[in-house]
Amino acid sequence: MKYFDEYRDEQLAKNISRQLKETVTQNWTIMEVCGGQTHTILQFGLEQLLPPNVELVHGPGCPICVTPLALIDKAIAIAQQPDVIFCSFGDMLRVPGSKSDLLGVKALGADVRAVYSPLDCLAIAQAEPERKVVFFAVGFETTAPANAMSVWQAKRMGLNNFFLLCSHVLVPPAMSIILESSSNRVQGFLGPGHVCSIMGYKEYIPISRQYRIPIIITGFEPIDLLEGILRCVIQLEEKRAVVENQYGRALTEQGNLAAQALLKEVFAIIDRPWRGMGVIPKSGYKLNSEYKQFDAELAFDVGSVDTVESSICISGEILRGVKKPVDCPAFAKQCTPENPLGATMVSSEGTCASYYKFSRLEKKEASHV
Repeated sequence: MKYFDEYRDEQLAKNISRQLKETVTQNWTIMEVCGGQTHTILQFGLEQLLPPNVELVHGPGCPICVTPLALIDKAIAIAQQPDVIFCSFGDMLRVPGSKSDLLGVKALGADVRAVYSPLDCLAIAQAEPERKVVFFAVGFETTAPANAMSVWQAKRMGLNNFFLLCSHVLVPPAMSIILESSSNRVQGFLGPGHVCSIMGYKEYIPISRQYRIPIIITGFEPIDLLEGILRCVIQLEEKRAVVENQYGRALTEQGNLAAQALLKEVFAIIDRPWRGMGVIPKSGYKLNSEYKQFDAELAFDVGSVDTVESSICISGEILRGVKKPVDCPAFAKQCTPENPLGATMVSSEGTCASYYKFSRLEKKEASHV
């Protein structure tokens, strides 16, 4: 395929690798923010093309992974309510709560459905007006416009049996929290291209200036990421710290203004808890007062939820870039995709799941050599 081939060119990747080795003179630690970027790095073995003194650490950019356990437990409790149809993207169904997951309660009789879009839920709500349809709205700024559109449309359709369980989080505040941590190792960022296609990258300019750190907004193909790493290393070596847009084919500084206007109409910005990272100020969305009739947390009283995190899972440290999956004593032992202890082993964008998948592939290929 033309556009894939262009950004997966082996010779070009080798040329960038050579430029990196010629440029770097000291140790640098760079974080790729998005889980999709982590997936590509591991799938294509990009770390093997880097000089040994350039280390990549993996950020909190997997929306499923940072959804707090208390909200997953609340989702499970709502799904078990009479006359509820609980809808979600497929990955969320397997994320473990304190005692079960959404697939577990589905097996016990709850009406839990995987959907491809929140707009699918509007059709379900129309077809079954006597039942309450709840969509688990999880994600970063990338998926927020579609979820905002679902309640915007529901209001105009007069639907009173459709609800969002909202867990939207925002990337820039999380980056700031990582940089302010006493355990921070990050010296440069590869910024999230898909998020910035919606929001633009103007929000990242103050972060770069305040913390004096280069941020390269980067795509998701191998050449995108290698170019982003090279640009970041060049800035670090030159003691510069600005925002650069490597992903110019997909985004601008201003982003999608129509989508931003919809987000502003439907959502309010609030402090939100992140799994493994605590409460981050002004880091999430909730439905504002004009759309609160669609807020599942207000519509369903499921009482207090007692959460119990795994005592051996270190996903929080992994999400902050402090540790890697191989540092976890449970990785690929007690914790596997079939029996995940934490959300980072469930999602296809989760760092632990990516490490598990691609390290096993490497071992399998090596055994056939």
